[in-house]
Amino acid sequence: MSTNPTIPATMRAVVMNAPGDVSVETIDVPRVAKPGDVVLKLAAACVCGSDLWPYRGLQQVDHQYMGHEYVGTIVEKGDEVSTLEVGDFVVGSFMLSDGTCEICQAGYPSRCVNAGTFTGSQAQYMRVELADGSLVKVPGGEPDDPDKLADYLAASDVLGTGWYAAVAAQAGPGKTIAVVGDGAVGLCAVLAAKALGAEKVIAFSRHEDRAALAREFGADVVIAERGEEGAAKVKELTNGYGAHGVCEAVGTQGSMDQALASVRPGGYVGFVGVSHDQTLDGSDLFRREVHLEGGPAPVRRFLPDLIKRIQTGEIHPGKVFTKRLPLEEAAEAYKAMDERREIKVLLEV
Repeated sequence: MSTNPTIPATMRAVVMNAPGDVSVETIDVPRVAKPGDVVLKLAAACVCGSDLWPYRGLQQVDHQYMGHEYVGTIVEKGDEVSTLEVGDFVVGSFMLSDGTCEICQAGYPSRCVNAGTFTGSQAQYMRVELADGSLVKVPGGEPDDPDKLADYLAASDVLGTGWYAAVAAQAGPGKTIAVVGDGAVGLCAVLAAKALGAEKVIAFSRHEDRAALAREFGADVVIAERGEEGAAKVKELTNGYGAHGVCEAVGTQGSMDQALASVRPGGYVGFVGVSHDQTLDGSDLFRREVHLEGGPAPVRRFLPDLIKRIQTGEIHPGKVFTKRLPLEEAAEAYKAMDERREIKVLLEV
């Protein structure tokens, strides 16, 4: 094991004690525990929209250390880590993978049969298992530009998830892609659909700040209506057919219904919103004759490409971070996102 005597004994980390109750505690710094582990000194953290489900009491939570989006520098590594070195600045997926099992090799590392775990990333340090299969080194190291750092942080989850939604929706030249959801993931799906060459991108949003960012990311049309009215607008824009593909980035029954109503027969729905009480009517689905693909995004599959696009300045996903706060103010970060005052909050570590 490559140890580092400069690593402190304790650190600050965000904990959700109960719904609506977020605090920052002093805890022990994690260290390498398995040969394939690394320890990262985090460069930045953030709050995810999925973190709001337990915050709102919709998922059980009891003194849970939070965070699953991360960028940082390796400060300690296990003996079996072969592709990374201490000092490397890396981006990692929120789902860990060994990169070698048949599922990983097929392009779905988020469902790796040997998936590993990590400690919470809303902290100063974190331990990551299966480092070789889960992390991607950023050439040139940690950027000095805070906006570029935010771009890389977005790649760890919301960009990679939005990208998967767009890929699953078959975004590409000649295609019309609709995006249901105007949170960070939905906005990144807009960016992804346009970057992948979609001819027309339609975003759904009732909030002007989010609609403005959707347009900046490439949305050609923004529709305020929802449900059947929103789907009717999509059909008006597509000669009555519906979109070739739809990205569903919310996870509710209403968002899935809207996605299915907006896609044409033979079209594709990429669903990446964390599902809460969604059900699909088999008879309705049979009649629609559409393709469905989704779930936890295989972010690791996309990371090398996304890092290159960020480095060249082709995409700037970090614009989804509309507020930056110190780690110590994590409670305010959660509150601001819960109240929809901010799209996504970056925590400065």
